[in-house]
Amino acid sequence: MTKKNFNSQPLRVGLISLGCAKNLVDAEIMLGSLLKSGVEITNDAAQADAVIVNTCSFIDSAQEESVDTILESVELRDANQRGQAVIVSGCLSQRFREELPKLMPEVDAFMGIDQVAQVGNIVNQAVSNRAAKIRNEKLKIKNSKTKISARLNELEKFRDISEHEKEESLRGTEKFGKTKTVVAPASALGTPHSAILDVTARPIFIPDFETPRFRLTPKHFAYLKIAEGCNHPCSFCIIPRMRGSHRSRTQKDIVAEAKAFIADGVKEINLISQDSTYYGLDLRPNHSRAISSPEKFSAAAKSLSADATTICTLLRELNSLKGDFWIRLLYTHPAHWTNELIETIAACKKVARYVDIPLQHIHENMLERMRRETSQQYIVDLIKKIRAGIPGIALRTTFIVGFPGETEASFNTLLNFVRETKFERLGVFTYSQEDGTRAGAMAGQISEKVKQKRRELVMAAQHKIAKQVSEHFVGSEIKVLVEGAANEKQLQSANVSSWEHGLIREAETQNSKFKIKNYLVGRGEADAPDIDGRIYIRGKLPVGEFAKVRIIGHTDYDLIAEPV
Repeated sequence: MTKKNFNSQPLRVGLISLGCAKNLVDAEIMLGSLLKSGVEITNDAAQADAVIVNTCSFIDSAQEESVDTILESVELRDANQRGQAVIVSGCLSQRFREELPKLMPEVDAFMGIDQVAQVGNIVNQAVSNRAAKIRNEKLKIKNSKTKISARLNELEKFRDISEHEKEESLRGTEKFGKTKTVVAPASALGTPHSAILDVTARPIFIPDFETPRFRLTPKHFAYLKIAEGCNHPCSFCIIPRMRGSHRSRTQKDIVAEAKAFIADGVKEINLISQDSTYYGLDLRPNHSRAISSPEKFSAAAKSLSADATTICTLLRELNSLKGDFWIRLLYTHPAHWTNELIETIAACKKVARYVDIPLQHIHENMLERMRRETSQQYIVDLIKKIRAGIPGIALRTTFIVGFPGETEASFNTLLNFVRETKFERLGVFTYSQEDGTRAGAMAGQISEKVKQKRRELVMAAQHKIAKQVSEHFVGSEIKVLVEGAANEKQLQSANVSSWEHGLIREAETQNSKFKIKNYLVGRGEADAPDIDGRIYIRGKLPVGEFAKVRIIGHTDYDLIAEPV
C-alpha cells in the first residue's frame, strides 16, 4: 500500500480532468492505477497529499483553461497545505515537455500520456520531493497566467519548423513509435530542487483490458477507447505531435472490456479514438500509414485479408454480444468511410442511428488548405450514401469558420451547404491559430470579429434547422436512456422560455422562476453524452434504464416527452 512518509495512512490524491472524452479515459486509468497501488482518492483538494491536473492543449482556449487550473491548484496548495504536491499530466505537459518545468517551477511533477498507468510511482516521488523542497525553500514562487500563456505561445511560434517536419517524417517508418525518452536526466529525478519530469517524446501507450480503470461516467454509459493517436496531416491540428501516430487495440481486448461494461450495467458504449474509421488498418502486416486519402484508404481496405480487423468487424462482434445496450460510433473521418461501414451500421440493430463525422469545411480551396484530403463533391456524395443506406440516421458534424484564406465567397459556400444539407446535429468553431501547425503560419489570417460574425451566421442557420428537426419528432414514440432527475439549472439552460404549450414553464414571479415537477432527463439515439440535446420527460421512469416515451413538445434543441 502507498504510505505517507510520516504515518501509516495511505496517500490521498485529488484529480482534475480537462478536455475531451479521450482525456477523461486517461484520467480514469490514472485513478484505477492509483487505487490499485493503495492510494485514497478524494474530491476535497484541501485534504489531498497530491493533486493531479490532467490538461488539454488542443486549442488556445483549452490551453488557457489548463494554465488557469494549474495556477489555481498551486494557489490553493500554498494557502491551505504547502506540503501538497501538484502534478501536471496530459496534453499540455506532452506538448511543452521541455519548457514547462522552467515556466512553472511551483509544479512538483510533469508526466506524459505514456505514463498514465505508472502514476502511482510519480505521485510517491512528487510527494517526497515536495517535502524536501519545502525544507529548502527560501522564496515563494508566484507566476501569472498571462506570463505563462504568452511564453507558451512564443515558444510555439519560434519552434524550429524543420525539426517538427523531421518528427512528422518519421510517420510510416520503423523508427516512428520507438522514440521513447524521459526528457529529464535520471540524476534530476527526485532531487529536492527540480520537478519530476517523465514525458516520452512521442507517445506509444495504448490501454488494454488489464489496465486498471475507475470510471467517472454514470453507471449506465461508458467511453471505450479503441485506438490512440492520429495519422492525418490536417494543417490546423497539433494532435499527431502530442498523441503520436494511430495505434489500435486488438479487437479481442476491446470486446473483453465491452463485456465487462455490459455485465456492470452499462447501457451505452461510446467508441472513441482520434479517427475511429481508421481502426484496425494499422494492425495489418507491413502496413503503411500514408493512406489518409479516400482512394488510398479504400484500396488498403479492399486488399485486407478476410479475417482482418476493421471497424466493421468490431461493430459486428459488439452487436452480437448479449444484452440490451447501444453502441455509439464517435469521431469518424469522412475520408475513411466505406460502403461496407454503411451496410454494417444498417445491419447492426444495437449500433445507434447516429454518426459523428467532422467535416470542418465544404469549400474546395478550404478543404485543400486544411489538408482534409476530401473534395466537396466527395462529401456531398458520402452524405447522400449514408442517409440512403442507414434510414433514420442522425448526422452530427462540426465546421471551422475563419480559417486562413477563407473569403466571403468560400464562407457563403459553407453557409449554403449547411442550409441545404440540414444536419441533425451541428457544431461551429472559430479557427484557433495554433503555432507549431502549418495553418498557424499561413498568410490570410482573419480577425476575431469576422470569425465570430461568421460563426453566428452559421449557428443562426442551424438554429432554424434544429427547430425543424425537433418538430419532426413531435407525436412519435422513441426509445430513450433515462439519465436522472432534471434540475433547475438544466431546465434553465435548455432555454425554457421557448418551450411550447407551457409544458414546464410556470411563471411564479415577475422574475420568471420555474417549478420542477417530476421531470426526468434522458437521451435518444440521436443524442451523444454532453454534446447533443436532451429529452425532458414528465413522469417517473427507472434511472439508468431504457424506456419508451412519446414526444409531446420541443424546444429549439431539446424534446419534451411523457412515458408511453
